[in-house]
Amino acid sequence: MRPRTLKLKVGLYVAAALAVVMLIFIALVVDHQRKQLLEQAASHVNQLSDVISKSTRFAMLHNQPTYVDLIIHDVVNKERIDRVRIFNKDGRIIHSTYPPELGVIVDRKAEACFHCHQSEKPLERIPQNKRSRVFDSLDGRHLLANMEVIRNEPSCYEAACHQHTKAQSVLGVLDVVYSLEDMDRTLRNDAITLGVFSLGFVIFAALSVSFLVHRLVHLPLRDLETGAGRLAAGNLDHTIPVRSADELGRLATSFNSMTTALRNSQLENDTWARTLEQKVETRTRELRAAEAEAARGEKLASVGLLAAGIAHELNNPLTGVLTFSHLLRKKMPDGSPDAEDMDLVIQETKRCAAIIRRLLDFAREKKPEKKFSDLNQIIEETERIIERPAHLRDIEIRKELDPDLPPVWVDADQIKQVVMNILVNAQQAIDRKGTITVRTRIAPEPKRADPLAEPVGMVEISVADTGCGIPKKDLQRIFDPFFTSKAVGKGTGLGLSVSHGIVRAHGGAIEVDSAVGEGTTFRIYLPLEPDTNTADAPGNERPA
Repeated sequence: MRPRTLKLKVGLYVAAALAVVMLIFIALVVDHQRKQLLEQAASHVNQLSDVISKSTRFAMLHNQPTYVDLIIHDVVNKERIDRVRIFNKDGRIIHSTYPPELGVIVDRKAEACFHCHQSEKPLERIPQNKRSRVFDSLDGRHLLANMEVIRNEPSCYEAACHQHTKAQSVLGVLDVVYSLEDMDRTLRNDAITLGVFSLGFVIFAALSVSFLVHRLVHLPLRDLETGAGRLAAGNLDHTIPVRSADELGRLATSFNSMTTALRNSQLENDTWARTLEQKVETRTRELRAAEAEAARGEKLASVGLLAAGIAHELNNPLTGVLTFSHLLRKKMPDGSPDAEDMDLVIQETKRCAAIIRRLLDFAREKKPEKKFSDLNQIIEETERIIERPAHLRDIEIRKELDPDLPPVWVDADQIKQVVMNILVNAQQAIDRKGTITVRTRIAPEPKRADPLAEPVGMVEISVADTGCGIPKKDLQRIFDPFFTSKAVGKGTGLGLSVSHGIVRAHGGAIEVDSAVGEGTTFRIYLPLEPDTNTADAPGNERPA
């Protein structure tokens, strides 16, 4: 399985690279040490051969082979010598520390003779660097041999033994075989020691590099990976730690900056989306209100035309009926049953005439004759008209009028009619003891007279009663002409319609809140300032 983490990859690759380098280094060191040890051994064996040659010289001159054997055996016992042997000129072993080979004639192709007898004529002199040879014995031992040529010197051919003539240049060869087991053991031990130290160094270096990679590379990359995963999951609040000031640290800083920018962009988009939804919802609500208002206006216009036609058609007959009823009543004695019946006829005829008059007022939509007026005074005058009837029904009228209310640009008579209609409705909504509260103030925030109009500063007149309340299903219809929830004969359904038209003609609005069993509150909003078309006209200045 291939390594998956960066620190493990780097650690393994560094360990492998260092292992290869250390193996090459160990091989070179061991090879160099082997060469040095071989040179030292060859030099030592060469010196030893020279010593043996000189030590046996005297015994050979006096033809004492026993002394020669003693000398070479003594050398073998004291040194790490495998064997020492002496060949004569014919290749026969005449002296050896290994008795089984005494008298054996060595083949010229053997490893001990090959260097000198590569051709038919043997070499008389052997270079110093070719005297030593390294080979393995038949039993697998590693050996180093050195050959020393025994030359025929004057002291030899002039000796008493007279065994050699002057013409013979080479008398024999001294072959010293040296065991390399100690050297091989030393090389193995050194190689093992170097291998152990190298393995420790490789492990230490790999762990050190892995730690550095983990600290300087892996942790920052893991932070970036975690941050990228959180970012992909939609978490824009996660920040990654900046662990250094190098390239990875600058990358982490850039990542955090990008996350912050994305978070701010998302917040801006969410805010913009919410604002857009709110604006769409507001505009939709305003459009629906405008559509409803337009439909109500068309409905009122149609009803107004119908009411005007009916009023004109009924007004003339009713005038004649009322006139002749008065004439007949004058002819009847007071207190008679006929007079009482005629009084009832006259009363109901007048009521019909009043309804027709209201119809005409509704249909005509008289244009307001505006001027700056004191709303508090208008309310005071209107309240005095209905104060006594309300007192008789145990209804308390409370007034909370703002004394600092500025004069308002209105038609005082029409506004008095509006306040009168709402007060009468409030009085009729209270069956038993109750309270009607009238308040005036400057509206806390600008209001729109129309859903599509700009908000302007307005004054607020609120009339709150503790009556029966209006059902929720009827709240949308209370300003419709002829709609009433009162009993038959107690209302025509035109009061709120007329009031609504008057307030609209003043550029204001009417709002209503009601809860069945708790009461109803009407709020009338009227502009503080005249419109731009009439504000600059002479005589329209606000009184001081």
